[in-house]
Amino acid sequence: MFVGKYNNSIDSKSRLIIPAKFRDALRGKCVLAKGLDNCLTIYPVEEWEKFMDELDKLPRSNPKTRKFKRHFSASAADCDIDKQGRMTIPQELKNYAGIQKELVTIGSNKYIEVWSKEYWDGELDEETGELIDASEIAEGFEIYGF
Repeated sequence: MFVGKYNNSIDSKSRLIIPAKFRDALRGKCVLAKGLDNCLTIYPVEEWEKFMDELDKLPRSNPKTRKFKRHFSASAADCDIDKQGRMTIPQELKNYAGIQKELVTIGSNKYIEVWSKEYWDGELDEETGELIDASEIAEGFEIYGF
């Protein structure tokens, strides 16, 4: 399980250092892809395969389903993690996420989210430092049993 938030940056070769706490679960390989909300996602290979299986269960006749699946699969890159815990972020994915230098890496249970610091800070309330409208968002989840 991935939890926690880490501030870090990419180096001049577009390499991200994976927080040490996350490295064991990735076992030297992962899948990096576009996420939602202009962040990137890092999946252990097994979790990525499960995610793709779930997407395959959606109705292919629905144009929104096809676009949703393409959003993730077309951008996906198999990545190796070197002995120093680094992986390269392809330029297309850096552009999508608005990544220049500073990052915020967040554990999100089965996967990791990578945010540009600027985009992440835009998700937070300036006074409290909490996610904007988190309680309002949560109110819509009663239909899922929350």
